[in-house]
Amino acid sequence: MRKSRRQIISRISEAIGLGLVALDLVVLFAIYQPLVNRVAEAQHRRDELWQKTRDQQVRVDLLKKYQTAMPQTGKGLEDFMTNRIPPRREAYSITAHLIHKVADAAHVKILSMSYHLDSERKDPLQRLAIELNVQGPYAGLLKFAHALETANDVILIRDFFIAPGTAGDLSLHLGADIYLTP
Repeated sequence: MRKSRRQIISRISEAIGLGLVALDLVVLFAIYQPLVNRVAEAQHRRDELWQKTRDQQVRVDLLKKYQTAMPQTGKGLEDFMTNRIPPRREAYSITAHLIHKVADAAHVKILSMSYHLDSERKDPLQRLAIELNVQGPYAGLLKFAHALETANDVILIRDFFIAPGTAGDLSLHLGADIYLTP
């Protein structure tokens, strides 16, 4: 009888143990695992939001920097527009005066000069195309081109071609653009 009692208690203990193991497995798969997944998803969302917040803060700081620099930029732009970009009604005479002054300083002779106003584009600045043919020594032609390019007015040299000229001099064909306010 003792053995059977032990066997009964042993079997009951085994059944309780198996029941507890089964209960642990049910708790693990039914409650704990979904809870871990939810926590991981929440952490992932929190990290994403934290990254977005940091990115937005960097962007706000950059915009604040631009906002503080805006008055100086506006003054610089106004200075550029008034001192470097001639108005359209004065552009031809200012350009002609500048070209003749630079040619005299470089000891070169202007053979021909033509203008073409590009009015097709609707940009804030208009482009006045200038075509020049100049004759003189090589050093003078380079000095002339350099002086035009570094002038106070915004002149962009787009074509530059040197060819043999007459009487031992060289001939320079120069295409440039000057920008002006409408």
